[in-house]
Amino acid sequence: MPIALLALTISAFAIGTSEFVIVGLLPNIAADLGVDLPSAGLLVSLYALGVAVGAPVLTALSGKLPRKTLLLSLMVLFTVGNLLAWQSPGYASLVAARILTGLAHGVFFSIGSTIATSLVAKEKAASAIAIMFTGLTVALVTGVPLGTFIGQHFGWRASFLGVSVLGVLAFLGSLAYIPATIRHSKPAALLEQVRVLGQPRLLLVYAMTAVGYGGSFIAFTYLAPILQQVSGFSAGVVSLVMLVYGVSVAVGNIWGGKLADRRGPVGALKIIFLMLAAVLLALTFTAPHPWLVLATVLLWGAVAFGNVAGLQVYVVRQAEHFTPRAVDVASGLNIAAFNLGIAGGAWGGGLIVAHLGLVHTGWIGALVVLGAFGLTALSGRLDRNHPIPVPGTVPSPICQCVLNTM
Repeated sequence: MPIALLALTISAFAIGTSEFVIVGLLPNIAADLGVDLPSAGLLVSLYALGVAVGAPVLTALSGKLPRKTLLLSLMVLFTVGNLLAWQSPGYASLVAARILTGLAHGVFFSIGSTIATSLVAKEKAASAIAIMFTGLTVALVTGVPLGTFIGQHFGWRASFLGVSVLGVLAFLGSLAYIPATIRHSKPAALLEQVRVLGQPRLLLVYAMTAVGYGGSFIAFTYLAPILQQVSGFSAGVVSLVMLVYGVSVAVGNIWGGKLADRRGPVGALKIIFLMLAAVLLALTFTAPHPWLVLATVLLWGAVAFGNVAGLQVYVVRQAEHFTPRAVDVASGLNIAAFNLGIAGGAWGGGLIVAHLGLVHTGWIGALVVLGAFGLTALSGRLDRNHPIPVPGTVPSPICQCVLNTM
């Protein structure tokens, strides 16, 4: 493995930690800054919006920059954003810092696959991308619970300082080992991306992604307050629960990919969305019981991101049929849909917390996920009525590279 690929993996780890660590810190941030939980939850929404906007727009605008220069600039932006979060004097400045960091996140994952594949032989391209995106999985398993632990014991600002240190390490690694001359093709123009959004079948898949993850994040955004205020866990135990969740996510990703291979994307997605809805509904009843809610969180992690492979394979398959010249654009827009779902889920969860209470995020999230199940069933019916030729047995490079991008 080229050491330059390790630098990209560290970058992915830092970025993944930065996105999700805040979930475990919401009660601390709300108390320290004197805002309510729904306002603190907007820090998740606005970050995700920054990712969704940054990925297509800034990637297109920065197409002429050398890849190494762009990568280093992104890691500087990412590090500065987290340093600003560390030193934020109030809520408004923290919001600005989160949006800034989200912009860097979006562009990084838009160009990361291209850089990774340039570092290895063509036949090892998919493996290189998979290694880089391992950083995201590792972030959920170790970075997020560790960051939550640091925030619980040393203050939430210390968590952002720690992520900034990771950003500096990633910058130095990229500076030292990423080649200065990386050949790249100009990314799709914004107009070309808009054309992709004119395809109803692709819009249906994006809706499946946004609604499915939106339903999950209605409750997941407020997992830490639920565990503390409803389940009765101490603040220190929350980081351990996040560790359990992260390990379960890693196992669920593998299981979800194998299920999609066996049953096809639509069949796997229907199963996972139903299971996710069932777990979220169960959360409503298990939240007041510590051991039962721990089991629920374990099951939740197993299905929360298990649909990543199915969704990404499915959107690529649809794009290869309807927009064969813009498969990469279609795939990237599904990542934007994922983050729009996070943004909407966190915002909607805040409204539920403000007007109904924390425990109601579970069953309402379950209803939203059932909406994603319905959209998936509809898409499957359209496939049966208008069959799409299945690509050959060798997966497309785009399909391979996006399996773990969320």
